[in-house]
Amino acid sequence: MKEIKTVLLCGLGAVGSAYADKLLKFDRANFKVLVNAERLKRYNENPIYFNDKILNVDYITPSATNFKADLIIIATKMTGLDEAIKEIKNFVYENTVILPLLNGVTSEEMIASAYGWDKVLYAYFIGHSSVRNGNKISHDGVNTLVFGADKLPDNRVERVKEFFNKAQINYKVPEDIRHSLWCKYMLNVASNPTTALLRMTFGEMLENKNFMQLAVNIMKEVQAVAKAEGVKNTETMIDETVAHLHTMIPEGKTSMLQDVEAKRPTEIDMFAGTMIKLGKKHNIETPYCQFLKEMFDVIHENQKLHNNRNLAYKIS
Repeated sequence: MKEIKTVLLCGLGAVGSAYADKLLKFDRANFKVLVNAERLKRYNENPIYFNDKILNVDYITPSATNFKADLIIIATKMTGLDEAIKEIKNFVYENTVILPLLNGVTSEEMIASAYGWDKVLYAYFIGHSSVRNGNKISHDGVNTLVFGADKLPDNRVERVKEFFNKAQINYKVPEDIRHSLWCKYMLNVASNPTTALLRMTFGEMLENKNFMQLAVNIMKEVQAVAKAEGVKNTETMIDETVAHLHTMIPEGKTSMLQDVEAKRPTEIDMFAGTMIKLGKKHNIETPYCQFLKEMFDVIHENQKLHNNRNLAYKIS
């Protein structure tokens, strides 16, 4: 079994920075962070801080040819996945394992279409929300990387488990990774857009009975689509997701709420947008997700109008 030694991280945001910090402490010499020329300049001028300390990582650009990665962790937003798929090309070889930590159910398929399913494992991040303020990120260390394959045992899974044990990275390998992945997706679809619209923390969300009923109604749409997509044991998904919500810190904010507050692009297309597309595929109505998508279309257009007005003011 080929031992994992060299690791490439793509994405240095709220999730990626947490694992960059861990991997730096474990084996700095065999760890690289992939950035394009624009990001390299930006990070050199304004370095990323994680828990008030500079993440002093070794950057590598997509054109490099002197590094092959045994493990590639992709922790970008969905909006950056297409670019990431292209940029990791020079670092993939026959023994590479790719773990995508994106908030959705489509990233694995997108990566596999480029590099093959023999390279890709299902994966996602769970834990308390990171707080991102510009180039400063803070996290309390409560996190777990969940990953797996359609069928176990799997040689790639065992290789990653062995590496994570050495690097002291918390992980979980569920018996049914697709069920687990769709539970995480259900949580995100129900909580991210709604809390972002209503500007609510996890604690405010959980204390509000009307909000929780709204969240459950959205979960029912995800449950129906998941069943149509061939996910097993969908009847337990809502109870599992509600139970997981109760583990979140009360003052925590979803990533989408943080994006809206910072006037950053959101991942609404990956959450409500994907649900609408899959609903149409299976002739399943998704009215709650349709409403969420329309509301965020309004928000995004308003952001563009605001930015254009500011630009015009500066030019004049």
